Amino acid sequence: MNNRIRILHVAQSAGGVDRYIRMLIKNLDHDRYENIVIASEDFNERDYRNLADGFTYLKMERKINAANFRQVSALRKLIKKYNPDIIYAHSSIAGALTRMASIGLKKVCIYNPHGWAFNMKCSKKKQEAYILIERLLSAFCDRIICISEAERKSALNNKICGNDKLIVIYNGIDIEGRDLSRSTPTSRKELSIPEDAYVIGMVGRVSEQKAPDVFIKAAKYIKEEITNAFFVIVGSGELEDNVRQYAVMNGFSDSLEITGWVEDPQKYIRQFDVAMLLSRWEGFGLVIPEYMLEGKPVVATSVDAIPYIIENNSNGLLVDADDYKEAAKAVIRLSRDKELYNRIVENAAKDVRIRFDVRRVAREHESLFQEILRS
Repeated sequence: MNNRIRILHVAQSAGGVDRYIRMLIKNLDHDRYENIVIASEDFNERDYRNLADGFTYLKMERKINAANFRQVSALRKLIKKYNPDIIYAHSSIAGALTRMASIGLKKVCIYNPHGWAFNMKCSKKKQEAYILIERLLSAFCDRIICISEAERKSALNNKICGNDKLIVIYNGIDIEGRDLSRSTPTSRKELSIPEDAYVIGMVGRVSEQKAPDVFIKAAKYIKEEITNAFFVIVGSGELEDNVRQYAVMNGFSDSLEITGWVEDPQKYIRQFDVAMLLSRWEGFGLVIPEYMLEGKPVVATSVDAIPYIIENNSNGLLVDADDYKEAAKAVIRLSRDKELYNRIVENAAKDVRIRFDVRRVAREHESLFQEILRS
């Protein structure tokens, strides 16, 4: 007889959310919890075969339209089929579909937006629509997990729900898994990176949110001061051609590598001298602790949750969003000030192991599950 608590994870957005779910499931107590995943076609079932107890694909539209009603109906059937103890919805689209699908089913429902949609750069009309949807649907879940204190404050400022429904569980990374993976290092030569280069890199989708346009403008400025600078963007996205074209027009295309999507971004991070995250908005910025764990000083924008991770001049350097000159100056400063460089690396290494271990994230989730089921 199976006495484990069954958790049904529902997710539409892949990328960071995918990594988050996999790390969480891996670190939950498998003797106590059973994990079923319902995910969009952006996910890869293979990644969950030896991890989750079940996996089902469900078509989920990225936008709000008439097809959503069919998806709500299909999801409701799956919820009835799996009969979970807890439904856990990840990200805004899955959160909306799941909460609508679970109405009247008397199931415990947890929602984690992984960054509020209304904090994205969008029109005022869209922002107001997202806020209204979140307010209405907040009535149909038991708890909303915020991945940072910034997310909780944003929810309260926009009157999404009362504070009693919100709980902050800071993100984390699989430190134990990362430590083990270091046994198979990759060389710069294998990654087509010059051996003598000073490597400045970013990991993230090549899209407006992650500001690759700011990164490449900063790169031009950096290249003028650090002649052996080499720039790596680990990711893919709709702005790739724009970034490459800028590098060509400014004469440093031979110092730029855009990798496209890769299975293991850590092998590139390990070759960085400085790591950047210049996001215009950011629910958390999970890659920052990953940079820290690899001993890379971070230059990042002071937006949303990032200042809760980075204390300026202590465990990283913060700059204003869209300010490519300040971002470039921060990199140049690190290249010239070895004392600052080493202090930031040392402080970051301590912080990441204390504050951002995914095992802590899993234990906090387990405490929440038990609390909700007892109430």
